[in-house]
Amino acid sequence: MNVNVFTIEKSSDKSLDIIANEYTKMISRFAKVEEIKIFNKHIASAQMIGAKEAKASYTKAYEPFLKGYNVALDVQGESLSSEQFSTIFNQDITVNFFIGGAFGFEEAFLGRTQKIISLSRLTYAHKIAKVVLFEQIYRGLCIKNNHPYHK
Repeated sequence: MNVNVFTIEKSSDKSLDIIANEYTKMISRFAKVEEIKIFNKHIASAQMIGAKEAKASYTKAYEPFLKGYNVALDVQGESLSSEQFSTIFNQDITVNFFIGGAFGFEEAFLGRTQKIISLSRLTYAHKIAKVVLFEQIYRGLCIKNNHPYHK
Protein backbone atom coordinates (compact mmCIF):
# COMPACT_ATOMS: atom_id res chain seq x y z
CA MET A 1 0.00 0.00 0.00
CA ASN A 2 1.14 3.53 -0.78
CA VAL A 3 -0.01 6.53 1.25
CA ASN A 4 0.68 10.04 -0.02
CA VAL A 5 -0.01 13.24 1.91
CA PHE A 6 -0.15 16.36 -0.24
CA THR A 7 0.17 19.73 1.46
CA ILE A 8 0.25 23.33 0.34
CA GLU A 9 2.72 25.00 2.64
CA LYS A 10 5.44 27.50 2.01
CA SER A 11 7.59 26.83 5.04
CA SER A 12 7.97 24.16 7.64
CA ASP A 13 8.16 24.19 11.40
CA LYS A 14 11.08 22.05 12.54
CA SER A 15 9.45 20.97 15.79
CA LEU A 16 6.30 19.81 13.98
CA ASP A 17 8.38 18.21 11.22
CA ILE A 18 10.11 16.08 13.85
CA ILE A 19 6.72 14.78 15.04
CA ALA A 20 5.47 14.21 11.47
CA ASN A 21 8.69 12.37 10.59
CA GLU A 22 8.32 10.15 13.64
CA TYR A 23 4.85 9.14 12.47
CA THR A 24 6.03 8.54 8.90
CA LYS A 25 8.66 6.15 10.27
CA MET A 26 6.01 4.28 12.26
CA ILE A 27 3.61 4.24 9.27
CA SER A 28 6.34 2.75 7.08
CA ARG A 29 5.95 -0.56 8.95
CA PHE A 30 2.56 -0.93 7.28
CA ALA A 31 2.76 1.13 4.08
CA LYS A 32 5.04 3.19 1.92
CA VAL A 33 4.33 6.78 2.94
CA GLU A 34 5.36 10.04 1.32
CA GLU A 35 4.70 13.68 2.07
CA ILE A 36 4.59 15.95 -0.96
CA LYS A 37 4.79 19.67 -0.20
CA ILE A 38 3.55 21.91 -2.98
CA PHE A 39 4.01 25.65 -3.03
CA ASN A 40 4.97 27.76 -6.02
CA LYS A 41 4.87 31.33 -7.32
CA HIS A 42 1.47 30.76 -8.92
CA ILE A 43 -0.06 29.72 -5.58
CA ALA A 44 1.64 32.60 -3.75
CA SER A 45 0.37 35.23 -6.18
CA ALA A 46 -3.13 33.69 -6.38
CA GLN A 47 -3.44 33.80 -2.60
CA MET A 48 -2.65 37.52 -2.71
CA ILE A 49 -5.50 38.11 -5.19
CA GLY A 50 -8.31 36.28 -3.41
CA ALA A 51 -10.04 33.07 -2.39
CA LYS A 52 -11.36 32.11 -5.85
CA GLU A 53 -7.95 32.47 -7.46
CA ALA A 54 -6.21 30.67 -4.58
CA LYS A 55 -8.59 27.71 -4.73
CA ALA A 56 -8.09 27.47 -8.49
CA SER A 57 -4.31 27.44 -8.00
CA TYR A 58 -4.60 24.61 -5.45
CA THR A 59 -6.69 22.60 -7.91
CA LYS A 60 -4.15 23.15 -10.68
CA ALA A 61 -1.31 22.06 -8.38
CA TYR A 62 -3.12 18.96 -7.10
CA GLU A 63 -4.88 17.73 -10.28
CA PRO A 64 -1.91 15.74 -11.65
CA PHE A 65 -1.92 13.64 -8.47
CA LEU A 66 -5.58 12.55 -8.56
CA LYS A 67 -4.78 8.87 -9.12
CA GLY A 68 -5.79 6.01 -6.85
CA TYR A 69 -8.13 6.63 -3.93
CA ASN A 70 -8.30 10.36 -3.18
CA VAL A 71 -9.30 11.86 0.16
CA ALA A 72 -9.71 15.62 0.63
CA LEU A 73 -9.55 17.15 4.08
CA ASP A 74 -12.18 19.84 4.33
CA VAL A 75 -13.92 21.44 7.32
CA GLN A 76 -17.29 20.56 5.74
CA GLY A 77 -16.26 16.93 5.23
CA GLU A 78 -17.58 13.87 6.99
CA SER A 79 -16.59 13.38 10.63
CA LEU A 80 -15.26 9.87 11.19
CA SER A 81 -14.28 7.80 14.18
CA SER A 82 -10.80 6.28 14.06
CA GLU A 83 -12.38 2.91 13.24
CA GLN A 84 -14.30 4.42 10.33
CA PHE A 85 -11.17 6.23 9.16
CA SER A 86 -9.26 2.93 9.18
CA THR A 87 -11.60 1.51 6.49
CA ILE A 88 -9.93 3.83 3.98
CA PHE A 89 -7.03 1.36 4.10
CA ASN A 90 -9.12 -1.76 3.41
CA GLN A 91 -8.00 -1.89 -0.22
CA ASP A 92 -4.40 -2.47 -1.22
CA ILE A 93 -4.11 0.65 -3.35
CA THR A 94 -2.57 4.08 -3.37
CA VAL A 95 -4.36 6.44 -1.01
CA ASN A 96 -3.80 10.16 -1.51
CA PHE A 97 -4.70 12.68 1.18
CA PHE A 98 -5.03 16.32 0.12
CA ILE A 99 -4.83 19.10 2.68
CA GLY A 100 -6.22 22.31 1.23
CA GLY A 101 -4.50 25.63 1.30
CA ALA A 102 -5.55 28.64 3.35
CA PHE A 103 -8.76 29.07 1.34
CA GLY A 104 -9.86 25.43 1.12
CA PHE A 105 -10.86 23.62 -2.06
CA GLU A 106 -12.92 24.36 -5.15
CA GLU A 107 -16.13 22.33 -5.34
CA ALA A 108 -14.92 20.91 -8.67
CA PHE A 109 -11.82 19.49 -6.98
CA LEU A 110 -13.84 17.99 -4.13
CA GLY A 111 -16.10 16.38 -6.71
CA ARG A 112 -13.13 14.51 -8.16
CA THR A 113 -12.19 12.87 -4.85
CA GLN A 114 -13.63 9.63 -3.53
CA LYS A 115 -14.00 10.85 0.05
CA ILE A 116 -14.15 14.19 1.87
CA ILE A 117 -13.39 14.11 5.57
CA SER A 118 -12.96 16.58 8.37
CA LEU A 119 -10.37 16.08 11.10
CA SER A 120 -12.43 18.33 13.34
CA ARG A 121 -14.94 21.15 13.21
CA LEU A 122 -12.14 23.24 14.70
CA THR A 123 -9.81 25.05 12.34
CA TYR A 124 -6.18 23.95 12.63
CA ALA A 125 -3.05 25.59 11.32
CA HIS A 126 -2.02 23.67 8.21
CA LYS A 127 1.04 22.21 9.92
CA ILE A 128 -0.98 21.03 12.93
CA ALA A 129 -3.57 19.40 10.66
CA LYS A 130 -0.77 17.53 8.90
CA VAL A 131 0.56 16.10 12.18
CA VAL A 132 -2.96 15.10 13.27
CA LEU A 133 -3.49 13.42 9.89
CA PHE A 134 -0.23 11.46 10.15
CA GLU A 135 -1.23 10.28 13.63
CA GLN A 136 -4.63 9.14 12.35
CA ILE A 137 -3.06 7.37 9.37
CA TYR A 138 -0.82 5.48 11.78
CA ARG A 139 -3.77 4.74 14.08
CA GLY A 140 -5.90 3.59 11.12
CA LEU A 141 -3.21 1.26 9.85
CA CYS A 142 -2.74 -0.11 13.38
CA ILE A 143 -6.47 -0.83 13.58
CA LYS A 144 -6.38 -2.53 10.18
CA ASN A 145 -3.39 -4.66 11.25
CA ASN A 146 -4.64 -5.46 14.78
CA HIS A 147 -1.72 -3.60 16.35
CA PRO A 148 -2.30 -2.59 20.01
CA TYR A 149 -1.48 1.14 19.48
CA HIS A 150 -5.16 2.02 19.15
CA LYS A 151 -6.09 0.71 22.59
